[in-house]
Amino acid sequence: MDTTTLAEFAQAARTLARAARQRDLEVPTFRSPPAIPVDRSIRRTPRSTVVAVRVKGRPFAAVAADLIEGIIVANRLSGPDALRVRGALWAALGFGVAAGPPPERRVA
Repeated sequence: MDTTTLAEFAQAARTLARAARQRDLEVPTFRSPPAIPVDRSIRRTPRSTVVAVRVKGRPFAAVAADLIEGIIVANRLSGPDALRVRGALWAALGFGVAAGPPPERRVA
């Protein structure tokens, strides 16, 4: 199992932020690691949302899923809107999106 590097985390965060802005969505602040021993934490303030993701020892797909869910939560999306945005964000990272098992990364 390949684990994610901080450079991959940073690149994914930038890519997702760009994709979210293109859809006029709020872009949370991304950081690593969370201050508490969890894989992902989300903190809201009156002005912003902070999504903290544990990178160490985790595969890229798990880290990417946490970043994407952070955007979904920050924008309070649900139902078809959340599904549409999730698909677009996975695609922005180069994953093929289909119903069923977790998405697979496309090889360029």
